[in-house]
This record gives sequence, structure tokens and C-alpha cells, in this order.
Amino acid sequence: MALHFDDDEFAARKGRLLAAMAEDKLDAMLLFAQESMYWLTGYDTFGFCFFQCMIVEKNGDVALLTRSADLRQARHTSNVETIVVWEDRSHANPAKDLKELLADRDLVGARIGVEYDSAGLNAHYGRLLDDQLASFADMRDASRLVSRLRAVKSAAEIACVRKAAELADDAFDAAMKKVRAGADEAAILAALQGHILAKGGDYPGNEFIIGSGRDALLCRYKSGRRTLDENDQLTLEWAGAWRRYHAALMRTVIIGKPTDRHVEMHAAASAALEAVEGAMRPGSTFGDVFDAHAHALEDAGMTRHRLNACGYSLGAHFTPCWMDRPMFYAGNPETVAENMTLFAHMIIMDSDSGTAMTLGRTYLTTEGAPEPLSRLGLDLTVA
Repeated sequence: MALHFDDDEFAARKGRLLAAMAEDKLDAMLLFAQESMYWLTGYDTFGFCFFQCMIVEKNGDVALLTRSADLRQARHTSNVETIVVWEDRSHANPAKDLKELLADRDLVGARIGVEYDSAGLNAHYGRLLDDQLASFADMRDASRLVSRLRAVKSAAEIACVRKAAELADDAFDAAMKKVRAGADEAAILAALQGHILAKGGDYPGNEFIIGSGRDALLCRYKSGRRTLDENDQLTLEWAGAWRRYHAALMRTVIIGKPTDRHVEMHAAASAALEAVEGAMRPGSTFGDVFDAHAHALEDAGMTRHRLNACGYSLGAHFTPCWMDRPMFYAGNPETVAENMTLFAHMIIMDSDSGTAMTLGRTYLTTEGAPEPLSRLGLDLTVA
């Protein structure tokens, strides 16, 4: 089996999950989030674009219902012993197959938690699931149960995040060798992503962000490339990924001479990131961290140009995005704990002047001040 963690690590994760299930009085969990399956068993696939479900019973038994295309994938990448295949056929209803599997495991009438909020359980499959199980068992939305466990990292997981951070730093160095007036964004992106893959890293959970000119104000990837002007701005958001664990970074790079507005916005972003670091301590809430960001940008006169979130948890994640929970937004009561890996991004976009500025990096929370996992400095980057 191609497992990236040892038996003791997986046993500790299962123990934490079973304890959380016992606290919520759950007889079983139905996992649909691929990152939950990976965290618990090592199962690594993009087959969650189709219906699949991992059953975890309170006695520790685990079973996987999946398609034939993922049978060998599960055997090779996970420690799951019970794997059941539902058959692709006309009018197939995999939720019915799941119901039969649950019945075989004496879970009729059981109290069952479900990961409804996941990319692996779309609205269509969710309706099939509810139609089959509504009168079969006591179904409970337990979408946050495993994600809360995954938010606090073990020593083995932290080692993976540190490796991902190293890849992200080195990828930026490789990309910066291509950044100059007249350069094609395609070459920059190829250097950024190519370095990570060349060093044994993984595809990220979502596309890297790259945009120059007015596209530097975008916070998402878009198709299409342009050539950098003599005086330009280039926004990059990327992540090193190692064993599916992510460490993200964000920068706006200036080509040529920065404008006064660039300098002003960079100073505001730096002050906001410093404020966030001060608030990112165990016992504070994720809402407190967002408020620190918001107040710093208000003091700098940037409220109109900021976003309504300033970061999130990172870990092992699958498409469509690497963003994990909890997130930094107003009023979020989730508490910061030691050994979380958190990405904080200061994003300021002035559409009036067409000026972009971003600054972000991944941290490991500690007993006190958070530890930046990147070696890159926070000065304004000018090429």
C-alpha cells in the first residue's frame, strides 16, 4: 500500500474521530469529503466526482462504497479492508446500494452523521441519499465533525506542511527568474507550478492565481495570458503541495517602478498582516483575527478596497479548492488552537485607480506568536 503515514498515526486519527462520534452520540458516520477519507485511511483519488461513501462505525469498522475504477485505487492507497463496488449501469442508484450496505451492517434505525457539505455529495446525490435513508435511520448533518479534527495537525502532518512551504518558497524563486518586462505570464506560471511538480510535489487543490495589469485585481484564476508591460503589476497566489498538504503564499510583484499608490497599499497590507499575527494566538477566535485585519485596514483608509475574509485553515485538501475551514471572517466563533496551519492573506484591490496589492503567507500556530512557515520576506517585491 502507498501510505504516507504509519499505522500509529492512522490509529490516533481514528481514535479522535471515534471519540468525537461518541460525544455526539453517533452510531456511524458517512464520509463524502475526499479529504476526510484521505485523513482517516490514506485513500487518495479524484473519483469523488462520482458517488462514493466511506462508512465509519462507532466500533471502529470502516467500509468504502465506490466505483470499479477506484477499487484498485482504494486497495493501493488506503488501509480500508472492506471495499464494495456499486455498478455503473442505466438508472443506477448508488444511494440504494449504500442503504443495502448499511442494512447489512445492522445500522437500520441508527443515529448516523452525514458530511452533507462536501464536494463529494452534490445536490443530486444528496437527494438520492435522503430519499433512500430518510425513514431508514436518524440522519444528522455532521459536516463539520471531521474538518474540526483535521484543523489541528499532528507532528507528521506538520512535517508535510513544512515541506510544502519549502516547495512554495523555491517555486517563487524559480518564477521570479522569468518576471520582467516583455515576459509572458505562461512562462511565469510554468516555472511556478513546474518547480513544485519537478521536486515531487502534488497538483494543488485549485489553480494558481496569476494576473497582471488590471487582471492583477482578480482573486481567481482565469483562462488567457498576457505579456508584461515595462511598468506593470503581477498578482500571484500559489501553494506548495506535499502529500496533499498545502502551504500557500500570495504576493503582488511590481514590474518597473511602483506607483505611490502601490507603496501606500503595501504599507497598509504589511500593517494588517502584523495585526493578524498579533491576534492569531490560542484562545482567540477566527473572528478576532478578521477584526484585527479589518481595523488595521480601516486605520489605513482601505476598508472600501478589502475583502470580507482574510484567510483560512490549510491542510490536505482536494479539488475544487485548497481552502479549508475554519475561515477568518467577521463573527466566526471557532477558536484558534495550537498546531493549526493557517493562511492569512491581505488583499487590497483599488478598482478606481486599477491598483492591486496582496501579501499573504502560511503560519503554524504555537503557544504564543504564530510561526511563519515561509522564508520569504514581506518587503514590496520589485522586478
